[in-house]
Amino acid sequence: MSTRYDQSLDDFVLSQEELFENPDPRLPVALVLDVSGSMMGAPIAELQKGVETFFEAILCDEVARSSAEIAIVTFGGTVSAPLDFRSIENQKIPLLKAGGMTPMGQAVETALDLLEARKEEYRNAGVDYYQPWMVLMTDGVPTDDISGAENRIVELVEGRHLTVFPIAIGDADTEELSRLGGGRRPLRLQGLKFGEFFAWLSRSVAKVSQSIPGERVQLPEGLETWAQL
Repeated sequence: MSTRYDQSLDDFVLSQEELFENPDPRLPVALVLDVSGSMMGAPIAELQKGVETFFEAILCDEVARSSAEIAIVTFGGTVSAPLDFRSIENQKIPLLKAGGMTPMGQAVETALDLLEARKEEYRNAGVDYYQPWMVLMTDGVPTDDISGAENRIVELVEGRHLTVFPIAIGDADTEELSRLGGGRRPLRLQGLKFGEFFAWLSRSVAKVSQSIPGERVQLPEGLETWAQL
């Protein structure tokens, strides 16, 4: 069981109550976001707007709203999990601040720990769930060892227990990022089109939420609106 970052006992109890009150299958999505010093200025501001766009779009979709659960893990100097898995209606988007180095490996392992803990809670509550997603966004190169995170991702992806979306920002090292992609080629963001990316991601979440857990779903078109193809 993972450490619950910044989560009070009251929050934990509420998250359990949500599972029993809403038996709909859940889609847990972990956003692992680079907030290191190189993200200062326009990048962090646009990332903040993009995350807000993501939440707003899911809240406007009745099915996705009852299924999607979002956690946010940030890495910039230190690793933090300001948002743990909960009903999106009961979450407050954290203010993202840039600074420090890029401990990407630790951040990914933290996100994986949170996902494993939430899956255990789903099972205990008898709630079905879709294959978890992890979105990893960075504009740099890891400043810590990523081998442990890489091995865990490979095992989970090969076992069909995780889908990873590796997104390169600016001049990010795609070779290193690909090690954490679980076989998925990293896509590079066009400029600072965070809003377009998160709009596409929200449509993807909505589409999966309308399917049956375990069913293969073709993600929506629109990569050209935000990715360099």
